[in-house]
Amino acid sequence: MKKRQIFILLTTLFCLTSFKSYADEKIPYGIVNFASCITESKYGKHEQESFEKLREQMTSLINDYNKQLNDIATKFNDPEFVDSLSPEAEQEMKAKFQTLSEELNHYQNQSMQVMQQANMQLVQVMNNHVQKASERIAKQKKIPMVVNKEACFFYNPSFDITKSVIDEMDKSFEKENTAQAAADQAKK
Repeated sequence: MKKRQIFILLTTLFCLTSFKSYADEKIPYGIVNFASCITESKYGKHEQESFEKLREQMTSLINDYNKQLNDIATKFNDPEFVDSLSPEAEQEMKAKFQTLSEELNHYQNQSMQVMQQANMQLVQVMNNHVQKASERIAKQKKIPMVVNKEACFFYNPSFDITKSVIDEMDKSFEKENTAQAAADQAKK
């Protein structure tokens, strides 16, 4: 009986010490906040500027068509103006209104498609930059795996390497811009 109790006690102590040492080990992985990489990195800011310029161009075009349509609608709502028009001129204005409406609809649809494509391209480009920077940081810190924060329900904040990844992305951005500036100078 005594041997059995000693065996159980030793087994229990062994298990407790084994679990403790296992629990003290760090799980080697990194967490990256992809959204922060887009909003805080130089690459992300550059891509967002390009996206915003495209959005402004599309919005400007659509606003021009809206203004033209509103001008015609205002004229049609003025009974004195409508009475002063010949039937041919009134028909011509209605046809112009119809044409502008169709063109506006076409440009709105086209704008939505272009913006969706531009957004997908932005995400794809940024994904590539984040992936490359994550690989470099993982090699530096000897981390075998880097995961997007969105894939985690919970993680220990000490595993967040977002700042390091953004810094690495910014270094790459600066190198790329310096190389591009040098190439542009060589062409001149």
